[in-house]
Amino acid sequence: MNIIQKLEAVHERYQYLEERMSDPAIMSDIGEYKKISKEYKDLEQIIKYYLEYKRTLNTIEGAKEMLSSNDPEMIELAQVELDESEARLVTLNDELRLLLVPKDPDDSKDVIFEIRSGTGGNEASLFAGDLFRMYTRYFDTQGWTHEVVTENEGSVGGFNKVVIDVTGVDVYGKLKFESGAHRVQRVPDTEASGRIHTSAATVVVMPKLELEDVNINKAELRVDTFRSSGAGGQHVNKTESGVRFTHLPTGTVAESTDSRSQHKNREIAMGRLIQKIRDSQIEKYETTVAAERRSLVGSGDRSDKIRTYNFPQNRMTDHRINLTMYNLTDIMNGNIDDIIEALRVAENMEKMKAGDHAE
Repeated sequence: MNIIQKLEAVHERYQYLEERMSDPAIMSDIGEYKKISKEYKDLEQIIKYYLEYKRTLNTIEGAKEMLSSNDPEMIELAQVELDESEARLVTLNDELRLLLVPKDPDDSKDVIFEIRSGTGGNEASLFAGDLFRMYTRYFDTQGWTHEVVTENEGSVGGFNKVVIDVTGVDVYGKLKFESGAHRVQRVPDTEASGRIHTSAATVVVMPKLELEDVNINKAELRVDTFRSSGAGGQHVNKTESGVRFTHLPTGTVAESTDSRSQHKNREIAMGRLIQKIRDSQIEKYETTVAAERRSLVGSGDRSDKIRTYNFPQNRMTDHRINLTMYNLTDIMNGNIDDIIEALRVAENMEKMKAGDHAE
């Protein structure tokens, strides 16, 4: 299927959704209407470019006809229009190919965002605190709502662990690339001799999935609640706020004691359970279909060293796409849009290559 055929199919779908949205039966069903209107909105940008693409093709056809004119001035104008239109067509073609790359269905989901200090002792905790500040500033620029579910502060500041609930538009789609090990190189405030230390923190981004996303039967779940305690057995809860889910067919277990709220712990534990089961399903699929490899950009393995923050050189390097930037001060202030956009483009290019090979 060539790009024109793909675009015509998308346009037909767009028109169908438009008709459905005006159907009284759909308008009275809030859930269905919301689902249809979201898909409709997702297709709007593709349709905008598609209509311009068709107009540009018509302009090219008209300019070519004008080249057969006997008027030299008319021929000159036609040639200029032809050159400009053909250049624009190339740009539109590239834009549309990117837009036609299938989206990850989880991109629109909210997330549970976790930062943990790694190797490096107190300096790792301080760096985890710096990452928390960087990300929460970025969340604010996106207009997302974020709430700290749990925090375990380091002995000299920062965090040993902090868990954040992030809600908004396209949250997982932008944050999914942040999972992995983040390495920092700098002179710690506690270092008297001025030596550069290397330490790390890990980030885990978990989409907030629902049972239907993985097709889990509620009847096959066992739920246990228990009392949880804070670090070192302190702050013992008098209520059973800890929640543990067991998926009986697979024996998969997930729990949460992150929050003092049982409701929030149920939500987090369920998300972890769904993620575990789905990861297992994906692993089986990828083992069976060896030709299908997961893009490095989206691997999300917390053991992967994905990024290095070098303070003495004001440098940030993302190792997955060999991206180096010399504006670390801005980045640590939450200006990470350029990094995320570069990672999204890289992922789309991988998908486009895979699609080209498939065709």
